[in-house]
Amino acid sequence: VITTPSGLQYKVYSTGTGRKPSATDTVVTHYRGTLINGQEFDSSYRKSEPVTFRVDQVIKGWQEALQLMPVGSKWKLFIPSDLAYGEQGQAPRIPPHSPLIFDIELLGIKDPAATNATDKATAPK
Repeated sequence: VITTPSGLQYKVYSTGTGRKPSATDTVVTHYRGTLINGQEFDSSYRKSEPVTFRVDQVIKGWQEALQLMPVGSKWKLFIPSDLAYGEQGQAPRIPPHSPLIFDIELLGIKDPAATNATDKATAPK
């Protein structure tokens, strides 16, 4: 298990060969999140659908980890509460001050050029 200066801990299951995303990249992931007692609070695997989001729009622990992960990697994250939902929690599933555990797979990084090309094609002239 590797610990970063922020307190984020992670275990590498496998390392991908793709590039690492930046904070402003849009990524595609599969994940499973649990509390430290093992209770699952969310899972893209259960929904059978990967999740797409911008790196800088998720909890701090994910932001930090994703920027360290090459595409194709599978990691287990141990996120202290201050890098997750902190004293607020995320009612009703995540109590305040809860450290979180995630199994995360970084499937890809969306190409911004492809997104912009679509936007430009439909934009009024």
